[in-house]
Amino acid sequence: MKKLIVIFIFAAAVMVFLWGSNNWIQTTDYTVSSAELPAAFDGKRIVQVSDLHNATFGENQESLIKKVEDAKPDAIFITGDLIDSNRYDLDAALILIDALVEMSEVYYVTGNHEVASNKIDEIGEALVERGVSYLENETVDWEVDGETVQIAGVHDALINPYYHDYDYTDMAITEAGLSNNFTLLLAHRPELLDVYAENGIDVVFSGHAHGGQVQIPGIGGVFAPGQGWFPRMTEGVFQQNDTQLVLSRGLGNSGFPFRILNRPEVVSVTLKQE
Repeated sequence: MKKLIVIFIFAAAVMVFLWGSNNWIQTTDYTVSSAELPAAFDGKRIVQVSDLHNATFGENQESLIKKVEDAKPDAIFITGDLIDSNRYDLDAALILIDALVEMSEVYYVTGNHEVASNKIDEIGEALVERGVSYLENETVDWEVDGETVQIAGVHDALINPYYHDYDYTDMAITEAGLSNNFTLLLAHRPELLDVYAENGIDVVFSGHAHGGQVQIPGIGGVFAPGQGWFPRMTEGVFQQNDTQLVLSRGLGNSGFPFRILNRPEVVSVTLKQE
């Protein structure tokens, strides 16, 4: 009987631990500084939502919506994999979108799962109908008090399998038609930091790595798509030359069903003029 009680307590503890690791959303705050940032954008806050993969957080996404709302966004960036190609449910994802567009301007780019679903047109039409800026290798202006930065977005490289990921993304950035203004780029894949830096992007927002899925204390993430085992880039802010990359751990799962020591994350970035 004692052994059964111990086994039951252990199993319950494991279940609670796994539930928390996959449902207890964390808001992570970063400050990104640049001398090139126009003064009007000093203190502006961008909230990043990435890799939802059709996960749900509370009834009608209420937990996730509250996390974003509490961060008080001036702009919301969705950096791909809003849906999961293995369990496609656009209506569930749109519950979140309907709430986000009430808070702020929302900008979106595709991830590899949108491409793999073969439903990019359906997804794009639904988002645009709701007022989302769907960036398909293009650029829009964000203007505050007469000063402007540009927000650019590129499709996930899976959309053109005939090109190497690096080559496609390089062409997509060129197609976006960047000006000399300060640039915020939404691009799903962090492992392409080289191409972002070579194009002189100021700040990149990415996901895709899922925080390494399983975090080992003192070692880091175990596996990330596009980087493989024990990846270098799983979360945080990275810099190469004058380019800074903000990498979200994301929210949902795909493939492996559990996050371990790797809570789902909403990222809040405050822009600062040095």
